[in-house]
Amino acid sequence: MIEVGAKLPDFELTDQDGEQHTTESLKGSKVLLSFHPLAWTGVCQRQMEALEFNAERFAGLGTKAFGISVDPSPSKKAWADAIQVKQTRLLSDFWPHGELADTLGLFIEDKGISQRANVIVDAAGTVQWVKVYPIGDVPDLEEVFEVLEGLGNN
Repeated sequence: MIEVGAKLPDFELTDQDGEQHTTESLKGSKVLLSFHPLAWTGVCQRQMEALEFNAERFAGLGTKAFGISVDPSPSKKAWADAIQVKQTRLLSDFWPHGELADTLGLFIEDKGISQRANVIVDAAGTVQWVKVYPIGDVPDLEEVFEVLEGLGNN
C-alpha cells in the first residue's frame, strides 16, 4: 500500500461528466481520493452522498474530494444523477481496470474492485494520510476533516 510521504503516482481518470483529471491538474490543492468498491451499492452510495453533503466544508479547507471506483464513466454518470451527486467528481478507474487502485496497493485482485479507502494528498502531491476501512463500513469523514485541518494550508 502507498505510504505516507510518497508522491502520488501519475494518473489520468475521467469523471462522470467525461472530464479528465490528472495528477498534475490536482497539484496546488489538497486532495481526498475516496475509493469505493462499486457504484449502485448502498454503502458506496452513502459514502459518496457524504462527500457531496460536505462539499462546501471540503472547499473551505482548500480540498478537492473525489470518489473513485472501477465503474465506467457512463455508469458513474447515471449513478451520480440517480443519487443527486452534482458537485463531487466521481472518477472512473475502469481501464486499465483498477490501475490507480492497484498502483496504490488498494486493488482486490480476486474481486476486481478497490478496497474502501481514503487517501489524503497535500498541495505538492505528497500522500499525507491513508486509511483502509472494512468493506461494509461508511468511512468516518470527521477523522478526514481532522487530518485536513491539521495540514493547514499545505
